[in-house]
Amino acid sequence: MNHVKYSIGQLAKKSGCKVETVHYYEKIGLMPAPPRTEGGHRVFSLTHVKRLTFIRRSRELGFKIEQIKDLLKFIDEPNHYCGEVRAMAMQQARAVQEKIDDLQRLHSALNEMVNQCKESNNSIDDCPIVDSLFTKKTAVL
Repeated sequence: MNHVKYSIGQLAKKSGCKVETVHYYEKIGLMPAPPRTEGGHRVFSLTHVKRLTFIRRSRELGFKIEQIKDLLKFIDEPNHYCGEVRAMAMQQARAVQEKIDDLQRLHSALNEMVNQCKESNNSIDDCPIVDSLFTKKTAVL
């Protein structure tokens, strides 16, 4: 099955990425340069599809490019262990939880501002939301 060859467009479609994304990942070293045909066309294999899918899924989970490089290093180099990947996943889970906590604080602050505004017909000079945006106490992060 690994003998199936793909064009860059087919690779992008199979992995759920755009062609520009493939070029970018090649440029920054996440994707290896593929072999070329005699006519100079790049030819990708199932290995490229799997790697690109791995990168895309890692990005969806919020991993930064440098973290993905480290994850790929674990795969590409010998003598790495699942525990290394687990540690990175745990760190990412903590970072996601921090973002969730920040968003919950933002949500609460916005709801509090909206609840202070009982009169939709107030002039803008008497708008509690505008007033609260002018004060420092609305900083929630």
